[in-house]
Amino acid sequence: MDIAIGMDVDGPLERTLERAAGLRARGFTRMWSSQIFGPDTLTVIAVVGREYPDLDLGTAVVPIQTRHPTMLAAQARTVQEAIGGRLSLGIGLSHKAVVEGMWGISFERPASYMGEYLEILAPLLRGERVRVKGERVSATTIGALGPSDTRTPGLLVAALAPKMLEMAGTLTDGTLTWMTGVKTLATHVVPTINAAATAAGRPTPRIVCSLPISVTSDVADTMAKVNETLEIYGTLPSYRAMLDREGAKGPADVGLFGTREQVLEKLQALADAGVTEFSAAMAGDADDREETYDTLLAYQSR
Repeated sequence: MDIAIGMDVDGPLERTLERAAGLRARGFTRMWSSQIFGPDTLTVIAVVGREYPDLDLGTAVVPIQTRHPTMLAAQARTVQEAIGGRLSLGIGLSHKAVVEGMWGISFERPASYMGEYLEILAPLLRGERVRVKGERVSATTIGALGPSDTRTPGLLVAALAPKMLEMAGTLTDGTLTWMTGVKTLATHVVPTINAAATAAGRPTPRIVCSLPISVTSDVADTMAKVNETLEIYGTLPSYRAMLDREGAKGPADVGLFGTREQVLEKLQALADAGVTEFSAAMAGDADDREETYDTLLAYQSR
């Protein structure tokens, strides 16, 4: 299992570059960044990847409702050229509260919308033309978007429900998960997406798991702070469903907390469940983070 780390892109671009440089100096070469309400994460990745050409970078995730697939494909292929072919494009549906409540866009039949979106986006990322007439989204192109010799970016979909996992396994390179514990990964996520990929004749999918993590001597305090900071994720329907499937009361219950040895064991449990890449969402105080960084690197060097 590969080790990655979340790259915070909020705030000034220079600060993001400093963060990326610090993580790189520690030995981390895989980084994922989210697209929530701050800077445009693909633009930031283009700058960071141009500055540090040895980093593998990805979005976890870009919501699809605010970007037509032709626009997202053109942007992703341009970023891919800018950073030398090291982009993984993670996309997702966001949540009804955001899509309808904040953006004023319909969240009706989200899985159906994602299917139509992928029918356009996936071939465009490969540099192909498309002619798609969907119920919700359509596109006709007359040529490739972006440089013709650009390597296809990796394409992953944030998928948790069975239909979305099957779609990800059939049409994309894999999935990204959040708030999903090891038991649910082993019994639900991994077998569902792997079966779909096998049926479609595709390679074994990438399964990128992100969870809070901290090597700490005060697990109770760390978990309390994580539950407070990440409280909203326990209320969003898609994540709540995964927490319930796991038997978890709150976000901290699926985190990786404890001694160095305990956290290493939990990382190995994720790998044994079929996770191909772990993206660390750092928790804990400054001293705990230093030990957590060291533990992640120790696992990476195995």
